[in-house]
Amino acid sequence: MMQNVHLAPENKEDDLYSGYNDYNPMFDTEDLENDVAFQQAARTSHGRRPPVTAKIPGTSSPRPLATGFGSKATLTSSMGRPMTGAIQDGVSRPMTAVQAAGYTKAAVRGSSFDPLGQARGPASPLEKKTSDSLEEKMRQLEKKVNELVEESCVANSCGDLKLALEKAKEAGRQERELLRQREQIAPPEGINLDLTYTVLLNLASQYVANEMYAEALTTYQVIVKNKMFSNGGILKVNMGNIYLKQRNYSKAIKFYRMALDQITSSHKQMRIKIMENIGVAFIKTGQYVDAISSFEEIMSISPNLKAGFNLILCYFAIGNGEQMKKAFKNLIEVPLEVDYEDKYISLNDDLHMNLLIEAIKNDSLSQIERERKSLAEEYIMTAAKLIAPAIETSFAVGYDWCVDVVKASHYVELANDLEINKATTYLRQQNFNQALETLKMFEKKDSRVKSAAATNLSFLYYLGNELEQATNYADLAVNSDRYNPAALTNKGNTVFANGDCEKAAEFYKEALRNDSLCTEALYNLGLVYKKLNRIDEALDCFLKLHAILPNSAQVLYQLASIYQIMEDPNQAIEWLLQLISVVPTDPYVLSKLGNLYDTEGDKSQAFHYYCESYRYFPSNIEVIEWLGAYYIDTQFCEKAIEYFERAALILPTQVKWQLMVASCYRRSGNYQKALEKYKVIHRKFPENVECLRFLVRLCTDMGLKEVQEYITKLKKAEKLKEIREQRIKSGRDGSARSRREGSGDSGGTKGERLSAKLKALPGASEPYESSSSKEIDASYADPLGPQPERPKTAARKRAEEDDFADEELGEDLLPE
Repeated sequence: MMQNVHLAPENKEDDLYSGYNDYNPMFDTEDLENDVAFQQAARTSHGRRPPVTAKIPGTSSPRPLATGFGSKATLTSSMGRPMTGAIQDGVSRPMTAVQAAGYTKAAVRGSSFDPLGQARGPASPLEKKTSDSLEEKMRQLEKKVNELVEESCVANSCGDLKLALEKAKEAGRQERELLRQREQIAPPEGINLDLTYTVLLNLASQYVANEMYAEALTTYQVIVKNKMFSNGGILKVNMGNIYLKQRNYSKAIKFYRMALDQITSSHKQMRIKIMENIGVAFIKTGQYVDAISSFEEIMSISPNLKAGFNLILCYFAIGNGEQMKKAFKNLIEVPLEVDYEDKYISLNDDLHMNLLIEAIKNDSLSQIERERKSLAEEYIMTAAKLIAPAIETSFAVGYDWCVDVVKASHYVELANDLEINKATTYLRQQNFNQALETLKMFEKKDSRVKSAAATNLSFLYYLGNELEQATNYADLAVNSDRYNPAALTNKGNTVFANGDCEKAAEFYKEALRNDSLCTEALYNLGLVYKKLNRIDEALDCFLKLHAILPNSAQVLYQLASIYQIMEDPNQAIEWLLQLISVVPTDPYVLSKLGNLYDTEGDKSQAFHYYCESYRYFPSNIEVIEWLGAYYIDTQFCEKAIEYFERAALILPTQVKWQLMVASCYRRSGNYQKALEKYKVIHRKFPENVECLRFLVRLCTDMGLKEVQEYITKLKKAEKLKEIREQRIKSGRDGSARSRREGSGDSGGTKGERLSAKLKALPGASEPYESSSSKEIDASYADPLGPQPERPKTAARKRAEEDDFADEELGEDLLPE
């Protein structure tokens, strides 16, 4: 057994632990069964201990044992070495293999326990990594390229397309520099192809966003032609989209088909979308048969609403009625993957269930379901209105077929809407009786349909000026559905037509409470306030409406009109300037703007807008008169002749305009032409006193022999005028006396009408010597018949204050 014992060395060494890591055969447990000494020791109470052989303090030195008096006796192990923690020569032996915990061989008595090394102070700072290496520079450059690509995408999402393109170009330059450096130090296999693909794709996308299609196509070609990019072929779809935007449909179809060949069948949705694009491109080129084959393939693989609707359009284009019916049925059968039953209605009084239903009623999933249903209904309604007149001999029979098909599907409620559209079609054909009969069929239907039908019936009777029937059906519509803003607006219209403005305003307010975006009710409310002279409230209504409809010509005109009533011409001009930016060719608005500038004393601007108004509508007498007076005022009588001659052509029965033409000739010094014009006027109006006076004056100045003849005629005309004035005066007195006596004689009324016509005839004063346009207007009133009606533009139709017809109210209650 002693042959396996290793004694401590005789010589002293500094390291007390040298040799501890050497393999000791005593710890070989594999041969313990064959070890006789071990087996003998195991059979006895304790084995034979070897004698202590160490002569110097070492691993076998004794350890003192503490006594009651504080002295210590050295304890030794069975092998003769000191125990762990024994102190010899002032040096403590640390715990074995726990040097990492803070024990060291150099520890002295009284030293503090500091396993974390806090006494050594803070650790020295980390050594900075040098960036001088080429690999580190390339790593930083690659990071910068990625950051530029991200910044480009962020700028695009924020709408700054120019900045996004600049960032994309900078990323491309940095990436090419990185590529050159990598080629110098690394084999081609070490190039980051993903980074190159990302940079090029982003650059092409930014080119497309900035409508730089040629550059985008060039960039896409670089990606597609590089065989190292495994998924580059799919970008041919993007190239096809660019050609489609450029209306190069043949190339678009070519690239779509190339992309379709490179996309596997596992990408089913991608292939469906590409086939839809191919079908749309065929429709653009008029190749409906090829488009039909594409859409039919889609409907057989994965039917969807858009493809089904496009298929109906193609069959409608080639006039195949039977295929239209088949395609319409397929469109209705397209699965929406939503619940058709209303699952958000609580059937019991369970509070927990009611709270749950309220929570999920308007969540994102239910919103998606509603959007899908709404889109499907829109497609079906549009398709039915399109094919109904084409699939049968008459549109009524076609509508009936569509209604029957819809009733047999999940879209039962659409059948009623189709019936209302049928009535609308009758209205477009001016078949009002059939429209009324169709709408009256809904009087016994459910409340929603009844309200819609009654609203339309009320509107029809309102247009026919049958206010009693319009009121009845308006009441029926409101009673059927009190929350229908169109019904409330119609009710307000009928109430206003009966003269109750305050009550009409209440109905309009109720309609706005039900639907704050009901623009018709808000517009009508503003008109009512304007009629009631509640200008501030009217202005508030139209300002709100302008926020909703910023480009509405009617609203802009009403705002200008209100500011003009408020005697704020500057604001009125501002709103009219906005209005002509929306309707730049409206002659009435241009003349209104000219009138405001004239009122403000800005003749040059007034002249500009009056000229523009005359250019678009040269038959406006007011504009013609102002322009003629402007040229007279600026001493350009020759130019005024053109406008007064046009006025005389428009109103040939009025002597006023022909006298103005003759006066312009006389003012310009052309007396011969003036004399000829006065003679022509005298032949047409032989009793006109002013014409005879000018003839007498001109003949006298020119020494003509006809002067005596014209003097005689002038005296007769003046005498006749006096007789007429006496008759008018006596007729006026008789009319007043008969009114005082309560007489019902109609002669007085007739005399008054005659007096009203004759008293406006021009007087005997000199009318055209003054250069003021206002004096011209005062001297020559318009005594004969009404002027021809000026065609009303869209802005003027909506601008009439008191006319509450359907255009004025803006309440088009008939479905389109």
